[in-house]
Amino acid sequence: MTLAEALDRLGRGWRGPSVAAVLALLVALPGALALPPLDRDEARFAQASAQMLETGDFVTIHFQDAPRFKKPVGIYWLQAAAVGALSHVENRAIWAWRVPSLLGAMLAAAACAWGAAAFLRPGLSLAAGAMLGASFMLSTEALIAATDAALCGAVTLAMAALARLYLASRDGTPAGWRTKALFWAGLSLSVLLKGPIGPMVVALTLLVLCVWDRKARWLTTLGWGWGLMFLALAVGPWAMAITVATDGAFWGAALGGDMAPKLVGGQEGHGAPPGYYLLLSPLMLFPACLLAPAAAVTGWKTRARPAVRFALCWLIPSWLVFEIVPTKLIHYTLPLLGAAAWLMAAALAEPLTRRTRVAGGVLLVIVAVILAVAGPLAVARLQAPRAMVWAILSAALFLGAGACGAILLAKGSAMRAVLVGGALAVVAHGVLTAAVAPALTPLWLSSRAAAALSKAGASPRQGVAEGPVTVAGYEEPSLVFALGTSTELGDGADAAAAIAEDRPAIVESRQDGAFRRALIDDGARARLAGTVTGLDYSNNRRDTLRIYRPLDEAANGQAP
Repeated sequence: MTLAEALDRLGRGWRGPSVAAVLALLVALPGALALPPLDRDEARFAQASAQMLETGDFVTIHFQDAPRFKKPVGIYWLQAAAVGALSHVENRAIWAWRVPSLLGAMLAAAACAWGAAAFLRPGLSLAAGAMLGASFMLSTEALIAATDAALCGAVTLAMAALARLYLASRDGTPAGWRTKALFWAGLSLSVLLKGPIGPMVVALTLLVLCVWDRKARWLTTLGWGWGLMFLALAVGPWAMAITVATDGAFWGAALGGDMAPKLVGGQEGHGAPPGYYLLLSPLMLFPACLLAPAAAVTGWKTRARPAVRFALCWLIPSWLVFEIVPTKLIHYTLPLLGAAAWLMAAALAEPLTRRTRVAGGVLLVIVAVILAVAGPLAVARLQAPRAMVWAILSAALFLGAGACGAILLAKGSAMRAVLVGGALAVVAHGVLTAAVAPALTPLWLSSRAAAALSKAGASPRQGVAEGPVTVAGYEEPSLVFALGTSTELGDGADAAAAIAEDRPAIVESRQDGAFRRALIDDGARARLAGTVTGLDYSNNRRDTLRIYRPLDEAANGQAP
């Protein structure tokens, strides 16, 4: 049995999407289990979802007392459901909050393979889903408790179903009401997750496709009547509830305070010129980037084929919009990578030219070298020698992925290059996220501070100290998530007031002078229960966190 026959057998029917989904899970799961909570977005999402479970309010979204009116409620509901089913909100086990992202990546890989099966042989459709699931961008977002992996899954499902409906109208594989239902389900979920992004991708695809085809009659087969009703029922109740609960403030903040600034400038310092995403696309697609040049050639030469035309209409118009918008983050184009995976899988159907093989090999090696160097450099900068062995192992695996993939591709064995290079890259990603990153202890200030507080017997969550903890000079959301919703964020005087009230405090060194002066003014005394030093990577600042507890409650330590 040849390799192509074996892959066709493995990818036939629902086996292909299932295998692609399992692969996506295996790539991201080690990091999702091992990494501490990340600042800042992940910790904000997780804390807001935790507060939903704590308060029973599943309509409004808050981070502590501050409204968080930037994104719709979908990801918060999914995270709350995952934590409620698999863990307890009091445990603050971040892996439970990451489950929706893992499921989103699995859905994206499965939907990509399912959609590709309408126009590619089973082995190639499986390859499409596997390349998306193993891509560096999706597998990294899948281990973060945020919206983007789930959004990728929802949009990819909607677009895969839409492609099947389009191909059915062009004498392709028949598509029934289930396919239409999946289209509207994916679109509705995308709206609940990130508002207009999913509808934008769908609308631009349909617009350009109809202009290119010069006909739009097939659009009448999408089930607009009941589909729009389903969308309204899925989104409408919460939209009305949040409008009433906030007196319309949610929409003003989401549209005027979050979306509009992204359209007119680089919000929060995330501006970049057009071409940013194109430049970073080999990293996003790694290790499948070795097929990117061949995919570009295949897309141009076979653009008359309905399936290729659909993939181009899915990919290019929305990509251009993201390139034009001033605010840029690398994960914004994630919902479009399924189209790139289709084009790369389609390129495997024909022998690759020498130029595309050389170009693909060069791209693969460049990205592999960048990723190989990243780990040891981080270890050296952060002075975390315990992580160096793992960093060297991940570097060797990334270099092996680049070398083996490039050599096999140069020899004309494109599918073997994808399999061997991809397998090594998947293992390398696991080592990087599950072994190297967690061992970079200077990065995990919040987790270490919470652990030091517990070790000192001063954590209110242990039930042995009064709460809440007051934190002075350090406001990262991950510490709020670790210590609990009631955590107070303030300055040195607030920390001294906490000590005077027999509560523990965490003081960043820049606030230590003010804290000591306020202690004297308040007539209070404190003992130093622990010190944590590291890098606050959100603002690239070295911080020292000192854990204090009231003097009369401590058995040892030093008075300031």
